[in-house]
Amino acid sequence: MSPFPSRPRAWLLILVIFLALGGLLRLLDLDDPPLDFHSTRQLRNSLVARDIYYQLLPNADPQKVELAASFHRAVGQYEPPIIESLVGWTYTWAGGENPSIPRLYQTLFWLLSGLALFDLACRAISPWAALFGLAYYLILPFSVQASRSFQPDPLMTSAFIIGIYFLYRWGEETTAKNWRWGILAGIFLGFAVLVKIVIAFLAGGAAVAFVLFSLGRRFWKSPQVWAMAGLMILPAFGYYVLGHAGRSSEYFFSWTVALIKQIASPEFYARWLGFLGSLLGLTVIFLSLAGVLLAPSRLRWLLLGAWGGYLLYGLTLPFQMYTHSYYHLQLVPLVALGLVPAANALLERIKAQGRGWQILFAGLILLLVGYQAWASRSTLLAEDFRHEPAFWSKIGEAIPADAKVIALTQDYGYRLMYYGWRKVELWPLSTELSRVRSGGKQAAAEFADLTAGKDYFLVTAFGQLDKQPALKDLLQNYPVAAQGEGFVLYDLKP
Repeated sequence: MSPFPSRPRAWLLILVIFLALGGLLRLLDLDDPPLDFHSTRQLRNSLVARDIYYQLLPNADPQKVELAASFHRAVGQYEPPIIESLVGWTYTWAGGENPSIPRLYQTLFWLLSGLALFDLACRAISPWAALFGLAYYLILPFSVQASRSFQPDPLMTSAFIIGIYFLYRWGEETTAKNWRWGILAGIFLGFAVLVKIVIAFLAGGAAVAFVLFSLGRRFWKSPQVWAMAGLMILPAFGYYVLGHAGRSSEYFFSWTVALIKQIASPEFYARWLGFLGSLLGLTVIFLSLAGVLLAPSRLRWLLLGAWGGYLLYGLTLPFQMYTHSYYHLQLVPLVALGLVPAANALLERIKAQGRGWQILFAGLILLLVGYQAWASRSTLLAEDFRHEPAFWSKIGEAIPADAKVIALTQDYGYRLMYYGWRKVELWPLSTELSRVRSGGKQAAAEFADLTAGKDYFLVTAFGQLDKQPALKDLLQNYPVAAQGEGFVLYDLKP
């Protein structure tokens, strides 16, 4: 006998429990400021959503409307503000800005995509094996923290997994009657690429491999394939190439051309793999890759295409591969799906064991899920950022509204923008990125050049100040205009 009930849909209760657990974990610390995960990116989206909110708000303070718009312009626009628009609109009937709102939306999107992932795995393998992949997708600590963050990546990944689910449904029966699955696949994959262009590598790789597996060399005769291709490509092409060509070119030359030299170094690949291991579990990744080889042909080619796209993606954006964890969020569903065939092979082996061993195995799985859920909970509750808004508001009050300020500060000055309603020019940080781009040369210009025309020099990143002793010595020559716990404002005026 098996430790897993054999009655039809007995797995449904566990599915509901996993979805509830995944949702509840993401709702922990719901109202904490968006500084818990890649604060720079979350604050950027918060500033964009604020501008949209103030544009929609009737009878808003004109000064705040203008400030919010100027902050939006300052942070730039790399992707269409889809999730920001949804959040900004929701602010209008929720009574104001609230960090809970984007987290609620992202959690909902992630759970819906989890259902798509589960059904895809059920169709390819079995419901019980699919539960293993779903548990990883929902409860992995990195997944819990990243998937609720206020940035495009959770929505992008959710749309991507729903898109490949419909692509798989299309491949089950590629007939003239199956237009609906092809259209839905094109819509969701195209939407994912529009949300953030980087998913094009995985979406394109999965689609190309799956279409070639399903239709072979006669794919070009299928109007469904061309319809899917158009839906996947045209929205993003219109926005990123036709609408924002300058910004897209700037991003490409800054992050690909300038840093592509890294892919010639073995150290790059070691750091990439090590970073992935810290996020997803290195053993789990290789187990998932083994599962890809065990998968039925249709699922195998879908996953191989997506993995091939991921490798090309990593070679195109090398610096992010070992520094930006959220650039790997889309790998979570791929690893989860690869675990399903591996889990199925294990379950088949367990079925041949005695009842006692089966119960012990079920207990181990329960312990593993419980441990991962507790680790996710501990990660979210490890830090409390509720003191940050008041701190940055105090700094904003210390800076005159019309003053010109240069600052050595966190998150590109976004914390001060969002909570203190003040914009500053940035003094360069001493970071690995500056060393990679400059080859170890002095990146900052002379103090006099950077501070020309400025009224004040603000320091909140004292760790960075310690890394720049020459700057620290120069600032000692200027009087302190304001000072408090965590900041110093130097007066640069003659």
